[in-house]
Amino acid sequence: MQRQLLGQTQLRRSKYRVGSGVLVRFLWLCGYLSVTFAALLSTYAFPELLSVFRQQRSQKYTNYQITAKGGDLGVQSRRTELSWKQEFLPPHVSRGNLANVTADNHDGYNKLWKPPPNREYTACVDPSSKYKAPPLQSRGYLLVSTNGGLNQMRAGICDMVAVARLINATLVIPELDKRSFWADNSNFSDIFDDDYFIEALRGDVPVVKKLPPELASAPRASRQFRSWSNTKYYEEEVASLWDEYQVIKASKSDARLANNDLPSDIQKLRCRVHYDALRFAPVIEAFGKMLVERLRANGPFIALHLRYEKDMLAFSGCTYGLTDEDADLLTLIRYRTPHWKVKEINAAEQRAKGFCPLTPKEVGIFLKSLGYPESTQIYVAAGEIYGGDERMADLRMYFPNLLRKETVATADELAPFKNHASQMAALDYIVSVESDVFVPSYSGNMARAVEGHRRFLGHRKTIIPDRKELVALFDKLEIGELEEGSELSRSIVLLHRQRQGAPRKRKGPIKGTKGRDRFRTEEAFYTNPLPDCLCTKPGMSGKASSSRKHQTFLHAVSDLGSKVEHQAVMAARDLQQ
Repeated sequence: MQRQLLGQTQLRRSKYRVGSGVLVRFLWLCGYLSVTFAALLSTYAFPELLSVFRQQRSQKYTNYQITAKGGDLGVQSRRTELSWKQEFLPPHVSRGNLANVTADNHDGYNKLWKPPPNREYTACVDPSSKYKAPPLQSRGYLLVSTNGGLNQMRAGICDMVAVARLINATLVIPELDKRSFWADNSNFSDIFDDDYFIEALRGDVPVVKKLPPELASAPRASRQFRSWSNTKYYEEEVASLWDEYQVIKASKSDARLANNDLPSDIQKLRCRVHYDALRFAPVIEAFGKMLVERLRANGPFIALHLRYEKDMLAFSGCTYGLTDEDADLLTLIRYRTPHWKVKEINAAEQRAKGFCPLTPKEVGIFLKSLGYPESTQIYVAAGEIYGGDERMADLRMYFPNLLRKETVATADELAPFKNHASQMAALDYIVSVESDVFVPSYSGNMARAVEGHRRFLGHRKTIIPDRKELVALFDKLEIGELEEGSELSRSIVLLHRQRQGAPRKRKGPIKGTKGRDRFRTEEAFYTNPLPDCLCTKPGMSGKASSSRKHQTFLHAVSDLGSKVEHQAVMAARDLQQ
């Protein structure tokens, strides 16, 4: 009996110790979480509140300073004239149309058309104080043979301006590629404003329209410059050619300059050329602006770069949804094009990896799933679609309001540009840059150039489809594992929440790549000019930093909440036991 009483006493003591231990553990957890929460507040929230307080105290003094300096904070732009390139937001989105949006559909309108937060970034391309005007006498002349389509040539020309600066050359107006797939015989002055090009670069690089007559037959050092090269290569290896030649010819222009790790002034020069000096010829620019105005008259619109032309399908080896006869024809084109190095391509594997352009039907499903209504204006920026109207019917089934240059303008208006592929591409480029939303079905040269230009102009909304993930979803649709509707829409919206053109730094090489393959996997310079050519406004960097801290704080609190919930559940289970 006594032994039984002793056992019961020990049991009660054991339970008391367990209960006490759980209670101590719970109290310790509460204390730990309180300290952690206070640390988060002191790191993220309190500095922000303090900065607001200080800002209020200094606002009067700051306003006086701005007024005293004429409102420009002492910073002046090199060129102040306005053009379509410098318009930060289409006016009907930022002003006109929003006035007609009712309270019921305002949120939906913003969700579909509103650009991502710009975080106060603005163009900063002025040269540094160390940047000097070019010498009165250059060491010689640089000839350039460009290669590729319009946007490949544009990027190459911008790089060659920088190269001319590095080797102290006088640049001769580049020669455009007339032998590529597009077979366009346009000259530089047919597409670009050559007079403005020369004048805009006067303080950077001397530019002439032709070689001096006395050098027309002089010996030339013809070279294919090494891809993705740094300044040392040009300043030492290429510049040494001046010892023997007065004329150097670059036989190719694409990707001849590194994307990263170049002097800041060289990067800013590339941006000044790409976004200002290399503007289109006045007749092209005026016609492009006319197309934009006609489209805007009917409300917001999407510019869809539908890369589904014959050359793209042949080059990429993408034959999904095509007949065997089509696939054989495209393969034949690829084998007959000498400069397309890859000939054997597994079409199914290519598509599964996300290396194929979306088909017109896939684009329709994609945009519908994002929430765009059937009545949406979609401007198709593309050449001749492979399969013609029959193939486009797959997209028109979802969005019947499809527009092209040929439907926005009359045949007579388009006649001067009709037989010139690069000039027609220039019109599409202007409309794409100015559109409310830009969506490329494939990441080609134009898609990358337009994305970068829209980033430069204030991060306009640019939705980049995640083709690899989309293909996986579309395959489930095809075999009946998934249906078009709310579930698919949720998946696609979630996939693209962070793919809408918000500010971010340019991506470096893919981890694990070595040698020159590193350069191939980098994000191209003209796809994203941040950080080299975009920076926060004077006095706004603190606000942007504060905003980022606020977001970090919210994420930290959310993570902390999850931990609290988990620990509380575990403590409750212990108490119940």
